[in-house]
Amino acid sequence: QVQLVESGGGLVQPGGSLRLSCAASGRTFSTSGMGWFRQAPGKEREFVAASSPSGSITNYAESVKGRFTISRDNAKNTVYLQMNSLKPEDMAVYYCAAGRWGIRFVDYDYWGQGTQVTVSS
Repeated sequence: QVQLVESGGGLVQPGGSLRLSCAASGRTFSTSGMGWFRQAPGKEREFVAASSPSGSITNYAESVKGRFTISRDNAKNTVYLQMNSLKPEDMAVYYCAAGRWGIRFVDYDYWGQGTQVTVSS
């Protein structure tokens, strides 16, 4: 069993930055693919970024490439999502997920409770 707890969400102005963190429990973090997904009101949950277990390979949705960076610290069982140049369309609840590495919802077995990111002036 893996438990995931996100933090770092909040209100930011367009063009601003936030860093989300996801702390994982359990011994399998270093062998798990980690992903970030988001869900805006009235929309389906969508893929944002993913990291291979070692962190050496990452994947991004086209909409966030060049602005968001996923990273992980396996010693701290934590994955991060650095979000720069935020846009109003980035506003959503952001979810951390653990499982096999991939970009699909079904690639992940464990999910956090989500953290709200609001982008507004």
